[in-house]
Amino acid sequence: MSEVRVRFAPSPTGFFHIGSARTALFNWLYARHTNGTFVLRIEDTDAARNTEEALEVLLKGMRWLGLDWDEGPEVGGDYGPYFQSQRGDIYQEHLEKLRAAGRTYEQDGAVFFKLDGERYTEFDEYLGKEVEKVRTAPVEIDDAIRGTVVRSEDRDFVIFRSDGSPTFHFVNVVDDIAMKITHVIRGEDHLSNTSKHVELFKAFGARPPQFAHLPLILKDPRMGKGKMSKRDRGSLIEEYQDRHYLPAAVRNAIALLGWNPGDNREIMEIGEIIAAFDIKDIQKGAARFDEDKMAHVNFQYLKALPVETYAWFARPVLTEKGLIPENYSEDHLQRVLALCQEKITSLEALPEFCGYFFTDDYTVDEKARNKVFKKGDPAELAGQVKEALEGVPVENWSAESLEAAFNSLAVAHGQEKPFKWWPLTRFAVSGLSSGPDFLPMLEVLGRKTVLRRLGKLSQA
Repeated sequence: MSEVRVRFAPSPTGFFHIGSARTALFNWLYARHTNGTFVLRIEDTDAARNTEEALEVLLKGMRWLGLDWDEGPEVGGDYGPYFQSQRGDIYQEHLEKLRAAGRTYEQDGAVFFKLDGERYTEFDEYLGKEVEKVRTAPVEIDDAIRGTVVRSEDRDFVIFRSDGSPTFHFVNVVDDIAMKITHVIRGEDHLSNTSKHVELFKAFGARPPQFAHLPLILKDPRMGKGKMSKRDRGSLIEEYQDRHYLPAAVRNAIALLGWNPGDNREIMEIGEIIAAFDIKDIQKGAARFDEDKMAHVNFQYLKALPVETYAWFARPVLTEKGLIPENYSEDHLQRVLALCQEKITSLEALPEFCGYFFTDDYTVDEKARNKVFKKGDPAELAGQVKEALEGVPVENWSAESLEAAFNSLAVAHGQEKPFKWWPLTRFAVSGLSSGPDFLPMLEVLGRKTVLRRLGKLSQA
């Protein structure tokens, strides 16, 4: 185990935003790349927002993405507790250290951190009064992504509110010191806080960790301009869980939001991503979320699955829609899915795409009906196909035998090829104008089903 210790410190609010997921993922990847330690620390001091249900949403999302933590809730570790609501004694202990060093004072019931520097007063136009400011030495922040960033603080700031609760800045620094965090990888929006944090590290006599501030994630252009928020489509991990995306695909796509392996690879196994990942390769500029790219990555993962694994993911989707019972034949399910796997982009589209394999109660596409019915008498054509396919016995019901039957039908009607009957037949058995390869589809549907549905149309 290396000395690298990183942390993901979310506040459980009931949402697991894609930006938070990326922060968690990049910390996890760096820990795994360096053989370091990934700490999950819960910032749950806001009792009104931080509920057990909200925590479960977060933990469920982390588990779904495969982001296991080495220390934290349900795992434990040497530097707990890992809930800030349980670390009050630790915060009080560190507050007393600052008091003893003369670095605090109280005002209006709140405890302020006293900056080290020359003090002067200046008129503040916003407040409309004279305020005290401090000339501090510029803080040089060594950022692994942005290089050297120079910031400075000119006012003392609150570290304990008037109600006795510690502020984000204080607990963040205290926890990072107490948990021996070596690298702080977090969003760019925290960069403005970092000079405060560095001042606190210095006051505690602690060496600041290596900072790395991740670029913003901009929303999909179709959703407008600006930073992605939890209100934007595709922004919540729960959406992908509900839509039956593969977690490995979502994880892969999120990894590419601001990072790439330095070549043209996009679809990568997690071991490849871990091996290639390094902080220095994270881009400075904003990353752009693209819902189509997320769908594309998911499709590539789906196509690459062995059909047995694909069926394992697909079964609950079809069961939820009432298309198959839980004990449905695995052999027949895999035969159906083998036809569909390379045709659809997501599992959520599976019921609509292949529902007719499992039930006669399927939706008929009216556009397909109108298109087919313009090309001859549908009842007559269906009757011709039914008669031709009745000559194929059940023991010979295969794509090859069906092709021979269609070719004989064409010859009998003076046609060189049987394609005249194919659209009508596809519609008769599926209610659609497109779908899996035609002859294999008829083979898997089976003789009884195909003839019954052709008969129904021929008598319409």
